[in-house]
Amino acid sequence: MAKFTHRQKLSPKEETSLIIEFCKIVAVLSNTEEAILFIRDLLSKQEVKMLAKRLKIARYLIEGKTYHDISVLLKVSSGTIARVNGWLNQAGEGYRLAIAKVGEVEEPQKPFWTGLKRKYPMYYWPEILLKEIIYSASKRQRERLQKIINSLDSKDEMIKEIDVALRERYRPR
Repeated sequence: MAKFTHRQKLSPKEETSLIIEFCKIVAVLSNTEEAILFIRDLLSKQEVKMLAKRLKIARYLIEGKTYHDISVLLKVSSGTIARVNGWLNQAGEGYRLAIAKVGEVEEPQKPFWTGLKRKYPMYYWPEILLKEIIYSASKRQRERLQKIINSLDSKDEMIKEIDVALRERYRPR
C-alpha cells in the first residue's frame, strides 16, 4: 500500500480506533454470503487470493506438512511459507482460532447429474428453490425447515400404507 508523506498521520489512538471499528464490522458478518460481499468490496481479487493462500499455508503448517509439499500444492515460494510460519510461531492465535472455528470443510463431490441440471433446469426447480430457501434462512427458520423435512420421512410410510390399502381394495378378482 502506498504511503502519503505529505498528509498528516493519524495518532496511535485514532489508528487503534479505526482498527477496532474494522474488527467489529468483520465480527458482525453473520454468514458466508455477507462475508463475500464485504470482501469483494474491500479487497482486490489478488489480495483475496493472497490472504486465502496464507490461511491455507497456516492450516497446512499446523497439520505438519513440509515446506516443499505446501509449495507444490499452493504454488507459493518457500519465503511466503516461512513468513506465515514465523507469524504462527510468534503469535498465531488468530490463524489457529480461525482455522479451528472453520474446522475441516470438505468440498462436496458433484453428483453425476449436475450436467443434467444445466441441460434440464426446469425439471430440478423444486430442488433449486429449496436450496435457495435454506441458504437464505435464519437459524430458527432452518430448524423449522428441518422439522418439516423430518416429518416428510413419515409421509413415505403413510404413502406405502395407502398404496398397500389401495392394492388390497382394488385387487382384480
